[in-house]
Amino acid sequence: MSVSSRIRMQVVRSVAPEAEGSASTGRWSTRRIAMYALFVALAMVTSFIEFPITPVTWLKYDPSGIVCLIAGFAYGPAAAAIVSVLGFVPHMFANPWGSLMAVLVALFLSVPAAFIYRKIRTRKGAAIGILVGAVLAIVVALVSNLIVTPIYAHMTYQAVAAMILPILLPFNVAKMAIHAVIT
Repeated sequence: MSVSSRIRMQVVRSVAPEAEGSASTGRWSTRRIAMYALFVALAMVTSFIEFPITPVTWLKYDPSGIVCLIAGFAYGPAAAAIVSVLGFVPHMFANPWGSLMAVLVALFLSVPAAFIYRKIRTRKGAAIGILVGAVLAIVVALVSNLIVTPIYAHMTYQAVAAMILPILLPFNVAKMAIHAVIT
């Protein structure tokens, strides 16, 4: 290699380190940050698509959990957590209690699923991850309903507890089933 070639290579390395591939292989590469941002934007958009899936019209389904799951499967648990939290930022101002519950449910669904899928990178691993995440998310949803709903909806604790089996559990099971099938 000639002296001029070596000098050119050193200049390229010092000016554009990504030319050697360091930016594309690093944990926080430009590409990875851009993909996280796209997933966050998609989670934000889908969080505004709400419709009832049970006769109880105040409980509404939104498909943002699907986006959190896909981000977790594609980029790992950190991506699942980032998308789960940042995807609900616009709702924090209008509905802080509901947003807090939605973030917790999304986190407990997508992060465990991503951890399990990271260890078992098969369709079976994804299914097990979604199943474990769904069970955890349902438990978190029911517990957070018992804590938050009396404050938010000005209901008694007993009234909320009475809604668990006939209303809240079927809604959350249906929600997780839809997330699982679509993902």
